[in-house]
Amino acid sequence: MTRRFGTIAIVGRPNVGKSTLLNALVGMKLSITSDKAQTTRHRLLGVRSEGEVQYAFVDTPGFQLRHTRALNRAMNRTVTAALAEVDVVLWVVEAGRLGADDERVGALIPQAKPTILVANKLDRVTRRETLLPWLQQLGAAHRGLAEIVPLSARREADVRRLLEIIAPYLPAGEWGYDADALTDRSERFLAAEILREKLFRLTGDELPYSSAVLIEQFEQEGELRRIAAAIVVEREGHKAMVIGAGGERLKRISSEARQEMQQLFGAPVFLEVWVRTRSGWADDARAVRAFGYED
Repeated sequence: MTRRFGTIAIVGRPNVGKSTLLNALVGMKLSITSDKAQTTRHRLLGVRSEGEVQYAFVDTPGFQLRHTRALNRAMNRTVTAALAEVDVVLWVVEAGRLGADDERVGALIPQAKPTILVANKLDRVTRRETLLPWLQQLGAAHRGLAEIVPLSARREADVRRLLEIIAPYLPAGEWGYDADALTDRSERFLAAEILREKLFRLTGDELPYSSAVLIEQFEQEGELRRIAAAIVVEREGHKAMVIGAGGERLKRISSEARQEMQQLFGAPVFLEVWVRTRSGWADDARAVRAFGYED
């Protein structure tokens, strides 16, 4: 069998399940997930090597159609750069729904790229009899698509079927990464993402999405990772939300983040977390770059 290697961008509007799909395709949790829109902010590479095929999946932020802050513009540049560089595109939508925001994302995909439309969240479709007509209509309206694949990213059989569908579209050639590689991101980056996920999950809709995490210290002493991090918010009121009554919410955020870091790194972690206020940082292009949001 011919060896194959290629890069695959995962794109779509916010909250269609791109990060959940990446984690399922790679076979482990790399990309953070939450119900809050704009959770994914960076390009994140996840690698899966299987048989003679190596897949390099690129998770991207949900394309920002309604926000124009410096942070959102940086995220959109990440999406368009990924689309220009990859071999295959997974255009992710929700099964049974293709709205104007989805179409705007689809319009960004270069026509020369093999594009597989993934109709995700199939498990949430309550009226299955409507799905086949919807898929037929979709195929008629988008004849340039290489494939249309309805699935649930939470079903292993669906994910394996998608891998088999992608493989023939990847170029023949030597692999780009070691056989045991999972990502090109550092432990420092992954630690920041884990902490940001816990922040979003445990503050819910109270905290605006324009909060960030900065890793100010990441040192390894033997097996121990010693990490100091700052959660950056835009207002003093947001700071109080994160800290919680008697500091309980911040303690829980830190504790859950530390436990997940230990599981991912396979080593003990000492984690210290502070909360700081920096007004208007998400509107300041220089601050956005300083916080690592432009690759």
